[in-house]
Amino acid sequence: MIQRHRYPYGEDPSQWGELFLPDLPVGARHQGVVVVIHGGYWRAKYGAELGEPLARDLAEHGIAAWNLEYRRAGNGGGWPGTFDDILAGIDQLAALADPHALDLGKVVALGHSAGGHLAVWAAGRDRVPELGTGNADSLPGRRGVRLTGVVSQSGVLDLAGAERLNLSNGAVANLLGGPSSEFPARHRLASPMAALPLDVPVYAVHAEADDDVPPEMSTGYVDAARGSAVPARFVSVPGDHFALIDITAPAYLACRELVCELLR
Repeated sequence: MIQRHRYPYGEDPSQWGELFLPDLPVGARHQGVVVVIHGGYWRAKYGAELGEPLARDLAEHGIAAWNLEYRRAGNGGGWPGTFDDILAGIDQLAALADPHALDLGKVVALGHSAGGHLAVWAAGRDRVPELGTGNADSLPGRRGVRLTGVVSQSGVLDLAGAERLNLSNGAVANLLGGPSSEFPARHRLASPMAALPLDVPVYAVHAEADDDVPPEMSTGYVDAARGSAVPARFVSVPGDHFALIDITAPAYLACRELVCELLR
């Protein structure tokens, strides 16, 4: 029996998450939490319904999952709203830990596509203040719930490369309010590359037949992370971009196993 509990973390209609919980023996605690972050190239027409099957599947396999919604470009998100929401949504777990017996010693993010970008970016939140420029383009760092690992599913992990390739008809510029030539600071702050080196394990999983996000988005990040205390790892899986969020597909099953590994 899966329990579902929806909570807001702000006043906007898109600032909420839904907690999927497996049954527990009396007095026990959930061993870690998975934050599920959906993709959709950061655009408002794609929402948390993409992450719901994954969160439910994780709960059915005994794992607490927090399916996170956030403002996207087109409904109040973009820079810095989307990024602020990801941190605030993860931090909301601190208020939910006692009521739902959550152990926050292990908090792993599972992010698909643009959600992979946001998950890896959030893992580098401690680096954000160091990257700030002291002007309006800076996103203040916040101390809160820390991710202890990330599984990125065909994540857009190289924003500069994604802008250069004009992925999804200018999705990066759409997210950040303009091109890097106009807003260099926010493009730098928004990139997971800028937070390297990390001491958090990152699995950059990529589908072999992905026509939506090219594998170089993952391999480029892994190459750049080689000097990190915990180098990122590239994992190739069969299928296309959406096999990663098909809970019956080998690509997703490989991701679930990596999540379990990070929670051990």
